[in-house]
Amino acid sequence: MRTLIVSLLALTMGITAWAGDTLQPAGTTQVAIFAGGCFWSMQAAFENVYGVIQAVSGYTGGTSRNPTYDTYAAAGHVEAVKVSWDPRRVSYQELLDTYWHHTNPTDGKGQFVDRGPQYRPILFYTDDAQKAAAEASRAALAQSGKMPGPIAVQIMKAAPFYPAEDYHQDYPRKNPENYRAYYNASGRTEFFIKVWGPQVMTDPAAPPSAATGAWKKPGLDQLRKKLTGMQFDVTQHEGTEPPFENEYFNNERAGIYVDIVSGEPLFSSTDKFDSGTGWPSFTRPLAPGNIVYRADRSFGMLRTEVRSRYADSHLGHLFDDGPAPTGLRYCMDSAALRFVPVADMASEGYGQYLKLFAK
Repeated sequence: MRTLIVSLLALTMGITAWAGDTLQPAGTTQVAIFAGGCFWSMQAAFENVYGVIQAVSGYTGGTSRNPTYDTYAAAGHVEAVKVSWDPRRVSYQELLDTYWHHTNPTDGKGQFVDRGPQYRPILFYTDDAQKAAAEASRAALAQSGKMPGPIAVQIMKAAPFYPAEDYHQDYPRKNPENYRAYYNASGRTEFFIKVWGPQVMTDPAAPPSAATGAWKKPGLDQLRKKLTGMQFDVTQHEGTEPPFENEYFNNERAGIYVDIVSGEPLFSSTDKFDSGTGWPSFTRPLAPGNIVYRADRSFGMLRTEVRSRYADSHLGHLFDDGPAPTGLRYCMDSAALRFVPVADMASEGYGQYLKLFAK
């Protein structure tokens, strides 16, 4: 698990060696490769899906080994993302649905403004079950009548996958302004709304440009009025609340936990466990895209700090002594969180997560 935490830090801090590492959480995982045009957009689509452990941008399907951004197209590779996920949290069929909602399946010569065979859409399967599911899903989409033409997506056996250069990994988050300009000019928004309706832009896996700043951090003066002294100290000054004397360490109600500052969804009660530490603990994030990892060298130790992406709130720390399936413990401060019970999730705009609590 130390490898996982180091890799998470490397991902956030831009350490080049990360691209060659593999995140290996405890428990069973599944892997598939999706090619759907620019891998920036594909990675952004998949990495926020609940249950996805990792999405890596890279090259596959060509004739050369260890291609680079300068050589992959000439060798017949396509841009793709390698996705690993926990099948107990998300199914391959749901990932196929995410794929259809973030591509133009009728365009076999590229995707949107990115033209050429290196951007053609392909579903790469790793076993017969994935192949059958992909074929059935593609046929169902064709029969739905939603697409403006024949489905051009190929289904092929997975080939060797080569991670792209570090600067391509998580590009939308590292370069939000550049990515927003690219995405807005690509034609994706217009196509997705036309095909799927305006509600597609509320998809939790929608690219950052579709969020239109939904999760924002208020000014400090407003925060001082909104937050208690403890909440302000924890979120803004990396404070720590006392164990066993906080609001949620023993909360057993069903619902989700959001950032007290911005409201961005962070954790679910379905992943909460009693760690015995006196702080609320979780095995994984609800929305991985809303979590940021930083190296914390305070008090003479090296720890992994966990912060929220949009409000930049200090939330707590990540440790490698948690239970299966991840082996991780997200040790959070109650003061950084607000609990939204299941009964209130739809009215507060978190209805997309209700499926987690369906019996």
